[in-house]
Amino acid sequence: MPTNHFTQLRVWQKAHALTLEIYTITRAFPTEERYVLVPQMRRAALSIETNIAEGYGRRHAADKARFYTIALASAQELTCELIVSRDLRYLTDAAKLLDRTDEVCRMLRGLEESVLAGVRA
Repeated sequence: MPTNHFTQLRVWQKAHALTLEIYTITRAFPTEERYVLVPQMRRAALSIETNIAEGYGRRHAADKARFYTIALASAQELTCELIVSRDLRYLTDAAKLLDRTDEVCRMLRGLEESVLAGVRA
């Protein structure tokens, strides 16, 4: 089903929910992380959804795929930061967030592949 706006993409919806959750959980992080881990996690999460939005707005498939690849890289970055947060015991339920991030990664790979398949066809 064609979409008229990036907010209709399921992957963007999931990425947006993940961003909101990251903002919420990082409020409880120790104050010494205010200038290091917290802004890094927030930027990575926000980068996922903003790159999906920007890719959606591009006209050429190669441009779209490039922004979806950047979104995927940001999701991988967030995964690393979640692992660090878990290992520092800042997160009580890291597994749930890691699963959600992994789901977004899988969806982004599929989106990127579908865009590139259109170029190859």
